[in-house]
Amino acid sequence: MTSRRDFLKLSSLASAAMFTPRFLMGLPQHRPVFEGKRLVVIQLSGGNDGLNTIVPFGDDRYYRLRSRIALPERDVIPLSDVQGLHPALQPLEAMFKDGHMSILNAVGYPNPNRSHFRSMDIWHSGSDGDTYLDSGWIGRYLDHACAGCQAPHQAIETDDSLSLAMKGEQRTGIAMGKPEVLARSAQDPFFVASANHQPADPGGDLGFLYKTLTGTMQSASYLLEQVKRVPAPLGFPVSDLGRQLALVTQLIQAGAETSVYYVSMTGFDTHVRQGPAHQRLLQQYAEAVAAFREAMEKAGQWEQTLVMTFSEFGRRAEDNAGGGTDHGKANNLWLMGANLRKPGILNPSPDLDKLDDGDLAWQLDFRRVYATLLRDWLAVDDVAVLGQRFEGLGLV
Repeated sequence: MTSRRDFLKLSSLASAAMFTPRFLMGLPQHRPVFEGKRLVVIQLSGGNDGLNTIVPFGDDRYYRLRSRIALPERDVIPLSDVQGLHPALQPLEAMFKDGHMSILNAVGYPNPNRSHFRSMDIWHSGSDGDTYLDSGWIGRYLDHACAGCQAPHQAIETDDSLSLAMKGEQRTGIAMGKPEVLARSAQDPFFVASANHQPADPGGDLGFLYKTLTGTMQSASYLLEQVKRVPAPLGFPVSDLGRQLALVTQLIQAGAETSVYYVSMTGFDTHVRQGPAHQRLLQQYAEAVAAFREAMEKAGQWEQTLVMTFSEFGRRAEDNAGGGTDHGKANNLWLMGANLRKPGILNPSPDLDKLDDGDLAWQLDFRRVYATLLRDWLAVDDVAVLGQRFEGLGLV
């Protein structure tokens, strides 16, 4: 018998190629007014170097550990007497000064893992380091926050495939890279035929797949209509992250009923010649996020929007002979929005005298961040989603 995991994989494929059979064509078209809070998650894939992002320029140990790649103090944008922003993040300086940014140092989890794939699975699932789950924290949010709701567009990933974070036990989010691709895919006869034949057992595996497929198709039709309602926003940089955040902006301006948007940026595995590559990546990130904030403020939506940026792990405290950094453990994480209760730098800079086998030792469990976002921002039972209680951080 086909496993549930296989069906989840197929449902992920369905969310990349979405189709509108005849039974969906008659759905009423309307422009809803979404008044709820929304979360935008930005994933920096590859392991962003946190020490050269939120730079401990006031700590001499930073310069001793990184003789090749340490940023000169004169170039760092100071946020405190100890830490500051990489100069490429200058577009976000106003965000911090306005009280719209909270920086969390040394975020991680017990028994950390330096594998890209395993560490990302842990962050996506919200599991312990030695526990394996086949569902993600945002997917389980959908399971618990949307009783009776069959529409996956409550959570959207701006990609052509769905990450583990977006897959729940009963529901999944939807992956949508380019809306025009959806229209071109809508005529696939296999999926149209499948959607027009409901299985006899709605509670079995085929029933689960049918519900996933038809829900995805309905959301695809709905989202395509939303994108058509408003023009593409101007002012975003020509970059992949800029494109993704422009799409998020367009959907928000159209009134899409979506609570979570998930976007990602790749390229942060900087083992050699890190300096120029990291500079370019952070500049692309900062320009796109600054444009997003400006667009949200103009649309009157910034108050209802919270942005979280994370990476699967940090880099080692000491640079390597290739002028780069190798896989590490704890890392910084930051939130951006107009309703932060604790703006600024939340906790002390990493202690570079007390390293964990050459890595930054974690101070804050990342699931405390998730619990805070789930309970205090998205208003859902965080224990039901995460499987255990984590102390909140009082950030929002």
